[in-house]
Amino acid sequence: MIVAGARQPILIAKPVDFRCGHQALALMVQTELKLDPHSGVTVIFRSKRGDRLKILVWDGTGMVLTYKVLEHGSFAWPKVQDGVMRLSRAQAEALFEGLDWRRTVARRVAAPTAAG
Repeated sequence: MIVAGARQPILIAKPVDFRCGHQALALMVQTELKLDPHSGVTVIFRSKRGDRLKILVWDGTGMVLTYKVLEHGSFAWPKVQDGVMRLSRAQAEALFEGLDWRRTVARRVAAPTAAG
């Protein structure tokens, strides 16, 4: 999955028209989310049926648009407040794989006290 740097993906709550290409989606990021689509931010868009997604990201040389359709079922879409929701990289990758991203939990690991 293409995810630029350490930026957090943003999920748009409302479904978008999947006939939109990269320019129209970048314009939505700019006008509706008030974000710079060329900043490296990764934006995940969903279809009305919830079985398709588009990922838009600027990789430093051009706009990358990834499109995925699940053959069976639909993606586990989160409930979103204020129009967008931030996902961790692990959650976004689980979503992209068709897994339930809500089951992805980060674990804190204590640093070892000595090299072994």
